[in-house]
Amino acid sequence: MITLWGALFLISYKLIQLNPNNWKMLAIAGLLFRITFLFAIPNLSQDFYRFIWDGRMLLEGFNPYLSLPEVWVAQGNAPIAQAQELYNGMGELNGSHYTNYPPISQLCYFIAALFASKSILGSAMVFRTLIILADIGVFFFGKKLLKALHLPEKQIFWYILNPFIIIELTGNLHFEAVMVFFIVWALYLLHKGYWYWAAVALGFSVSVKLIPLLFLPLFFKKFTLNTNEAYDKHSLTVGLPKLIGFYGIVLFTVFLTFAPFLSGEFFHNFKRTITLWFQNFEFNASIYFIVRWIGYQIVGWNVIETAGKIMPLVTISVLLVLTFFRKNKTMPQLISTMVLGICTYYFLSTTVHPWYIAVPLVLSVFTRYKFPIVWSFAVILSYTAYLHPGFKENLWMVGLEYIIVFIVLGWEIYKNTKTTTPEEVISTSSSS
Repeated sequence: MITLWGALFLISYKLIQLNPNNWKMLAIAGLLFRITFLFAIPNLSQDFYRFIWDGRMLLEGFNPYLSLPEVWVAQGNAPIAQAQELYNGMGELNGSHYTNYPPISQLCYFIAALFASKSILGSAMVFRTLIILADIGVFFFGKKLLKALHLPEKQIFWYILNPFIIIELTGNLHFEAVMVFFIVWALYLLHKGYWYWAAVALGFSVSVKLIPLLFLPLFFKKFTLNTNEAYDKHSLTVGLPKLIGFYGIVLFTVFLTFAPFLSGEFFHNFKRTITLWFQNFEFNASIYFIVRWIGYQIVGWNVIETAGKIMPLVTISVLLVLTFFRKNKTMPQLISTMVLGICTYYFLSTTVHPWYIAVPLVLSVFTRYKFPIVWSFAVILSYTAYLHPGFKENLWMVGLEYIIVFIVLGWEIYKNTKTTTPEEVISTSSSS
């Protein structure tokens, strides 16, 4: 598997290297590689069964946040087609927890139910079509943003032709693709000066997955610094109202998408499921696994519940440091900080599924950082956990994955402190 994975990355690299200016050919290749999966059922992820379940429940008029698949199946009165098959597919673990997928994701699931309410393959095909359309949007706005930033437009193909993206998102049906589309669209709109529409797009991205909420503090200097990257009375007077308006529109957009589902029971169920991710689940972690090992040496048991409460606070602290102590005025500077911020969150997380890396990967396209591309290659090592029927992580493989990533990250940070970065060049030219 690793050999095949390496071959795919080599082919991707050579395609981009040999055809740097033939973007039509590269774009068509990216589309054809995705269409290859159109009639396939994913075999590296079970999540799509839950997506189908939620969408069909919505189609039948039920709030998917208020009930458990295992209860419907146990009672034998599930109001949707193929209920038992879907439950078997998603597994007992997934079926015993309330859904935590936000409303825009639920809308995608509803669309699949609308077109294929009795076919699992048909639902998968609708999902895949939506994800491919999202990637087309990433290509369109990503290419325009690269051009606006005076960066090589071919860099968008490090996302579009990345085998990891094609297999994990299009192949395994993960809706990070839709979230990434809204993030890239928001950044493009912000760069063009349409900050209000950028806020709406960013709000939609939050309503696909909650992760983009982490980016909100990082926009502070983008709105409040003047052209000389310093504070003055005028920049604060003009910038702060815009910043507050930007935050307000993002949060109001998120609220509007959640509004049809809101209730006391919804808040209880949603909070309960989100808490599980921080305090119960473990997979492909880096710093947390070191903390867990130290915990075993000191107290003799798994400290995930305590670490799951502390590490988010550490993440927030790092984000605030990045907000106030890094230059985030220009778009490349801001996106570079977003890369570091989201990766800090993942480095401190207890659970890092491979498809999560789609966000830092697409952001890195607009920066000098390339370690997310290396990470997208090395993350295949986490799948060695599935070599065991009972699912057992090989910590040597996980360790190797993160050693590779941290070495490249360390080298790039060192290199960027020793040389003039594209961010600085663009900033200087903009000022002049």
